Amino acid sequence: MKKIIVQKFGGTSVADTDKIKNVAKTVIKEKENGNDVVVVVSAMGHTTDYLVKMAKDLSPNPSGREMDMLLSTGEGVSIALLAMAIQAQGYDAVSFNAMQIGIMTENVHSKARIVDIKTDKLRKNLSEGKIIVVAGFQGVTEDGEITTLGRGGSDTSAVALAAALNAERCDIYTDVEGVYTTDPRVVPTASRLDEISYEEMLELAHAGANVLHPRSVETAKQFNVPMRVRSSFKLDNLGTLILGVNKMEIYKPVAGVAADLSQARIVVCDVPDKPGVAAKLFTKLAKENISVDMIIQSYARKVSNTNDIAFTVDMADLAKTETTLNALKEEIGLTGDIQVNNNIAKVSIVGAGMIDRPGVASTMFETLAQQGINIRMISTSEIKISCLVDKDDAQKAVKALHEVFELDCDVVAEVKGDLPNV
Repeated sequence: MKKIIVQKFGGTSVADTDKIKNVAKTVIKEKENGNDVVVVVSAMGHTTDYLVKMAKDLSPNPSGREMDMLLSTGEGVSIALLAMAIQAQGYDAVSFNAMQIGIMTENVHSKARIVDIKTDKLRKNLSEGKIIVVAGFQGVTEDGEITTLGRGGSDTSAVALAAALNAERCDIYTDVEGVYTTDPRVVPTASRLDEISYEEMLELAHAGANVLHPRSVETAKQFNVPMRVRSSFKLDNLGTLILGVNKMEIYKPVAGVAADLSQARIVVCDVPDKPGVAAKLFTKLAKENISVDMIIQSYARKVSNTNDIAFTVDMADLAKTETTLNALKEEIGLTGDIQVNNNIAKVSIVGAGMIDRPGVASTMFETLAQQGINIRMISTSEIKISCLVDKDDAQKAVKALHEVFELDCDVVAEVKGDLPNV
């Protein structure tokens, strides 16, 4: 039985017909290696941004359903053109959108999660020797409603298809050469990693590295799908392989440094210090599909029997978060202010080697102190330490941490295209 390779190409890789022809050559090369190939494609170039702009010109608050109907059309153009380009080079190819295959999602617009993928049609076409081109970013509900998967959705589509088909590997082609220890635009001597674990990549993605969306890495880890991030323009470069930590040799405690400038810090003051209040607050945010990151609760004030709860959310969810919290005031007896600070950044170090190496946290805090950088919040996991700092200090923090944990390479990275924002 032939091995199945799933390939994913982003919008910049299929931005025009010349680039689509180059993608077709890359796909055919994998087919000529003796593998069955399933290709997942995003919308061309900035098509999605253009469609969003048109929608906003017509309505300041368009419905989620109609936005999904609109945005799902972008991938339809890409898959048809790529299938044509492959056919023009003498190979049999067929394109499918999510409804035609059966990429089933929950009934949520703009941020739907995949719950199942029907593979019968895919396997039939693969058995006939065809190259399959699939629309990324989209799905369909049980009752036939079109949904989209949100930011990074095409990556998630590709990994989910690889899992459903028990593929050998999922290759994510982009305009960077792999995963770097940090953003080469900030630190030109950033190193490209040959390998990184699911766990480390997931933490880096949550911490602000835009090379892969967290949901795609979560799916890969859950189903043990090896991923490779590689350049669409330098095919001789194998990029970065992402796999289980148990298959890696770990030499350094820290694998990478990331900065996320897209978060806002919210402090809910004078929250009643009694059981169930925090649960109500965060349950309500969850029902509104608002993801919360760092959380700190202060000690209770004995006189007023209240405390403060501080947490961070994505800037895109800030307005909805404020609306939700204001609506909760009477229900949970909030009497204090709701303070918002969007001039912050989350700076993180990530590494599976942290687990059994003492002193990593103290080195991070001491380094930031030496740079005169004040830490406003701290959160940790087994393989990540994150500090909330002023946005203006983010780049300085990244440079200092990258140096102190000896992540520099001797070669200055070539900056080309949209590099990972880490």
